[in-house]
Order: sequence, then structure tokens, then C-alpha cells
Amino acid sequence: MTLPRAHRSRRTLLAAAVLSAGALALAGCGASDEPDASASDAPAEESGSDSSGDWPRTFENADGTTTEIAEQPENILSTTVSTTGTLLAIDAPVTVTATDANGDFFPQWADAADAAGVEKAWPAGAPDIEAAIAAAPDLIVVAMTGQDAMADAVADLQDIAPTIVIDYGEGTWEELALELGEATGLETEAQSAIDEFDALVTETAEKITVPEGEANIVSYNGPGGSNPIGHADGPHGSILQALGFTIEEPDADWHTQPEPRADFVFADYEHLTELTADTTFVLSADDQAAEEGFGSDEVLANVPSVANGQVYGLGANSFRVDKFSATEIVEHIADVFAE
Repeated sequence: MTLPRAHRSRRTLLAAAVLSAGALALAGCGASDEPDASASDAPAEESGSDSSGDWPRTFENADGTTTEIAEQPENILSTTVSTTGTLLAIDAPVTVTATDANGDFFPQWADAADAAGVEKAWPAGAPDIEAAIAAAPDLIVVAMTGQDAMADAVADLQDIAPTIVIDYGEGTWEELALELGEATGLETEAQSAIDEFDALVTETAEKITVPEGEANIVSYNGPGGSNPIGHADGPHGSILQALGFTIEEPDADWHTQPEPRADFVFADYEHLTELTADTTFVLSADDQAAEEGFGSDEVLANVPSVANGQVYGLGANSFRVDKFSATEIVEHIADVFAE
């Protein structure tokens, strides 16, 4: 069985999410949403269930290669901390994971990892092949890009266990969930996590009043460095669009990295003065931090969102979007903009 990678565009995914959530609402389903490992209204199959599809199966990796997975995994090593939250959200049996650079789990899913007994392997950027061997995994997940990437070690990891390569920066957490669901035989769990989140988004959209005009999404770092600005159809923009916001698209010519990215335009600080949206959401910040940073920057005083006093944090855990952090984002939007 060959597993196709998820190639849906963000607009297609967004439309599918809205249709799915609308169907749930018509059916009278309750709404919840969380980048958390939670259950949907329909009973989900447990990991390792015998209705999880045909094995062996072939996974199409992000680097163009393929990996044969002989049987449904029961002991997954995630070498990419940015992907571990999505594995937990679909109830995948991840037992060992790399951590952030400080040796910690991401806060949004740390409780879920502790409850599942997940062990720490190594900090991002400091991989340890001996630790991978000691984990005795039957599936290894590797990121192709990012600080936690181990694409150059795939050959060594393949000697330990079947190793799949994903690119979490190229899509939404929903696309990644479907992809990982196919690799692990947890397609039902992946779809349930998405449906649950869609229901929460629909419920929240009905409760909030969206400010007039456009909104933008900024990872504010101040002068002297990059200040990434979210694409309208990136992971953050897709969530906000589903909630009813219209997202300002950053100028592609501002991008300072060699290759274009699907999630952000990495812009120099001075380009922040050219933003025109009436509302700004600041990544990796609560409302107070957003106001004390972006909202109080004298150079940005004439930016419409700053002049309007409409600068908000998108949440301390909002930079890397998985189901757990996406839920935090939506719940915060509800708190701020509920009627």
C-alpha cells in the first residue's frame, strides 16, 4: 500500500475544514478544539487497532524517497520536537522525542507527553545516534528542515528502524496529522482530531465580533534581525481566516531567506513600517508582551494597528502550530473578541 503525501493547498484545506465543521454543526455535534490529544464525538480506534489498514505500506518522504513500514508502529522515536505535538494529538505511540534547545517539551503539549510517559532523547540541534539506538524504536520520524532537522542522518537512522522524513513547515498541522496518520495506521484518529478542532473554530466564529479591516501576523524581534510576517494562507493565517479575519499578505520581495517559505516572509525590521492592516497579532506573546513590544515601538507608531491600539498577542506558544497550540490560539481569540 503506497501512501500519498498531503498536497492540498492551504485554501483547499481551509475550505475543507469549514465544510467539515459545518456538517458537524448541522448534525448537532458539540464543539471543542484543541491542539490536544482529545476524542471526537465518534469513537476513535485505539492505537494498534486491527482495522488500521494494510501492512506493509510505503510512505512517500518529503525528500522524494520512500520508506517501507512493515507493520503498525508501537514505539515511535520523534527526532523532531516540532512534530511531536501532532503525533500526540492523533494518539500515536510516540515513546521518545527530541526536545527544544533547552531540553524541555513544548509547553502546549508537555502535560500530554508526561501523561503518555514520553521520554526525552536529546535537545534540538544536538542529535545522539546512540540514544536513538537505545530507544529501540520501530519507527523514526525525521524533519527535513528546521533546527530539529536530521535529514543528513537518515541513512544512519534507517539502520535502526524504518525512518520517515516530513516537512512540517510546508503545511498546516491538519495536513501533517493526515500524513502521520497514514504512516502509523491512525487515519481515523487523525481525522477525529481535525474534526474536533473544526467544530471549535466554527463555534468560536459564531461567538466573536471580528474587527473591521485586515489583520496581520508578526513574529516581532525588533531592529537588528528578521521579523517574520505570516502568509495569509500559512498555518496561523488559515486559523484566523476560518474565524472570520481577513489577513494582509506580506510582500514577497521582503523575504530575506534563499528559498521562499509557505508559512512566513522573513522581513527586515524596517518593512514592518509598511504594514497596513488595522489589527496585528504578535506571535510567541500574550497581550501584554505584544503591547509592550510591537505596540510600544516608537518606530512603528504610525502603523495602523499600533495607532488604533489593536495589537494583540497570539499566545506564548503560538509560533509552532500543532493541535495543542492551535486550540490555545482559538480560545484566546474567543476571550478577546467574544460578543
